[in-house]
Amino acid sequence: MARKTENSLSFKSSPIFIIGEGLTEQYYFLHLRSLYNYRYTIKPYFFGTTSIKEMESKISDVIENDGIAICVFDLDVSRRNQEENSRLVKLRKNYGKKENVIFCDSLPSIEFWFLLHFCYTNKYFNDSKSVERNLRSYISQYKKKKEFLEKVKWVSDLCDDGKLQNAIDRSIKLGEQGESYSNIHKAFKVLDTK
Repeated sequence: MARKTENSLSFKSSPIFIIGEGLTEQYYFLHLRSLYNYRYTIKPYFFGTTSIKEMESKISDVIENDGIAICVFDLDVSRRNQEENSRLVKLRKNYGKKENVIFCDSLPSIEFWFLLHFCYTNKYFNDSKSVERNLRSYISQYKKKKEFLEKVKWVSDLCDDGKLQNAIDRSIKLGEQGESYSNIHKAFKVLDTK
């Protein structure tokens, strides 16, 4: 029988909290929860225009209460801002090996994750706006505005016909070696065990 270590965690009994940067991440995970009956908590406190520093504080709150923190964030800012990149390096050092902290970063942004639902690419995108332009060839109405994001239909359409599984498979296959990538597939590994 294996000895339970301090980092060993039972995903089945620990509450899951989604921590994200902004409205896009918040609405995406709200809609996923309702569409697929996932069991996790999303609170406005865990979202907003969140910096890496603020994310670290929120992660600490979750793990102090024996929860699992799924952290969804974009890397475009840390790619061009040295101070934010230094914070990211520190965050990964402090929490990267903890089993109850799952980093679901996307380069340049979560829109790259959405794009993977439709095509396999690791094309270089300078920023989230350049990914959004590509994404609009598949979701013509897509925009990072509350009036669009609050409607469940865009996530339902994004995930139907096996497209969610396609995105997971493509993301895993790409890994982190290309010009663009997403680790959001790591969230589903945890969510599907609950």
